[in-house]
Amino acid sequence: MFLNIPFQRVVWVTSSFLVLTAFLTITAVPAYLWYFGWDWFLFGLFLFYYPATAMSITVGYHRLFSHKAFKAKWPVKLITLLFGAATFENSALWWSASHRIHHKHVDQDDDPYDISKGFFWAHIGWLMFKLKPEGPMNNVQDLRKDRMVMWQHRWINSIAFTVGFVVPTILGYFYALYSGAMDPWVGALGGFLIPGVARTTMVQHGTFCINSLCHMIGTRPYSTECSARDSWIAAIFTMGEGYHNYHHEFQWDYRNGVKPWQLDPSKWIIWFCSKIGLASDLKRVPKERILLAETRETRRQLEASMLSMKESGTENDPLFLKAMDLLNELAARLLEICDELQKATHDKLALSKAKLKELRNEVRTMLAQIEKSTRIAFA
Repeated sequence: MFLNIPFQRVVWVTSSFLVLTAFLTITAVPAYLWYFGWDWFLFGLFLFYYPATAMSITVGYHRLFSHKAFKAKWPVKLITLLFGAATFENSALWWSASHRIHHKHVDQDDDPYDISKGFFWAHIGWLMFKLKPEGPMNNVQDLRKDRMVMWQHRWINSIAFTVGFVVPTILGYFYALYSGAMDPWVGALGGFLIPGVARTTMVQHGTFCINSLCHMIGTRPYSTECSARDSWIAAIFTMGEGYHNYHHEFQWDYRNGVKPWQLDPSKWIIWFCSKIGLASDLKRVPKERILLAETRETRRQLEASMLSMKESGTENDPLFLKAMDLLNELAARLLEICDELQKATHDKLALSKAKLKELRNEVRTMLAQIEKSTRIAFA
């Protein structure tokens, strides 16, 4: 089992930290709860730390620093840099450099967390093993000009341990000391383990799931040109990052979940910050362009279905001929819709909500008809 592990490539500090925190989460945390019981203060501290640190990755590291999807005042930057460090996912500068490479070379060998190398590699292996020399961070020159980003980069380890472990440990100690609910050192241990270690592990693996599971499981309504997928389940644990197919198609949008029913707390926080003057220049993809991407993807699915049906060898079957006639009609109509949306996008014409809703419903109906016709043809 261990013979195939390239020990000479192991990043021992990172690997040890990832393994140790995960081990403590599944052993020490349950043991603590078993021996000392449940405490609402520690649970409340966990409920504060989890979204604070997770959103510092989604709002700060990802949408603000990596993609420049909006502009933010210094309080937003400071909060996301402090709590982002507490996720132990390295500095915003390093994180952004790796993420920009991922978008530039997605599903290729230069992609740091290339899913074609397997689930383990995309999820955590790329952090634990270095199979090639790490390239220079020459794609973040814009961030190097930001003093706050560079301050965090220089002091990343000190900030991470202070905010991520020391602060919750101290809070647990003083809570127990003044409330009398437990021995102060038991409170300190609880603060270290629950909002510290367990929260770190959960936030990290939530982030890692975007790199792994969201390139394997889910839907691709906007593009099948890369492996990125939309997953509403992943969105729950990552503060809205699960709509990954949309993000790869429109990476500069400050939103990931653009449908009314899609959970994306990060976009709500960014929007709220814009309303109180802490954020500005929120970038949004026009609705016409989004629908155009969906329509083009529907056309690709239609063309794939038609090709598959033609290769099935049932050209003379009445059901096949009927299905093909319907698909040809749908193809013609989809082309018309694409042309209309393309013109609106090119000329920067904003279609009415009613018109967009009508076209969107028509495309969805067509997609259902494509699936039905394909099933009939192969029945």
